[in-house]
Amino acid sequence: MVKKATKKVTKKVATKKVATKKVATKKVATKKVATKKVATKKVATKKVATKKVATKKVATKKSVPAKTTPTLLAIGNQAPDFTLLNQDGKEVSLSSLKGQYVVVYFYPRAMTPGCTVQACGLRDAELDLKKHGIVVLGLSPDKPAALKKFQERDHLNFDLLSDLDHSVAAAYGSWGTKQFMGKVFDGILRQSYLLDKEGKVLHVITKVDTKSHAQDVLKFYQSL
Repeated sequence: MVKKATKKVTKKVATKKVATKKVATKKVATKKVATKKVATKKVATKKVATKKVATKKVATKKSVPAKTTPTLLAIGNQAPDFTLLNQDGKEVSLSSLKGQYVVVYFYPRAMTPGCTVQACGLRDAELDLKKHGIVVLGLSPDKPAALKKFQERDHLNFDLLSDLDHSVAAAYGSWGTKQFMGKVFDGILRQSYLLDKEGKVLHVITKVDTKSHAQDVLKFYQSL
């Protein structure tokens, strides 16, 4: 068999390369819109000058305590009797001292400078006071324990009496308004009562000199 030469006519079809025209994609120039920066004007906020109202400090007056005017015992009057605890916690009554001259003196506080000078002066005059039959009683608002310390420290040789509520001082006109270092207050007034043997008032020393108190007392009794 004659094989017919099958001519493989391979027609190469000229596949025309279709020039795929590259469409020039025009780059659209995206204009950058110049975003104008709106100049935000800073509104000058005027600082309103807030005037400071000068608040005047009203001077609050310190309340001054009502003045307590003491009433002194009159010469010749019977001195009010009293019974108080002494430095040893024992009761001492004024009425138990009848038959003797008695010095009842009021002082502000145990172991303070002026009160110490006054007490020591009376201590040192013990012999002269006894010669005239004079008994000394010192009264203050201190407790018996404080009076004991005072007596022991300064070797005092007479009774110190505790007038805690200052009731005896008030009865004798020795409690009233005082002024010290600009302060006004009620307290013990340094005074001294000189009594006769019946307990009557012979003399009152309203302005006591702590240094000469003992001698002032002696001079008075010596003049009787």
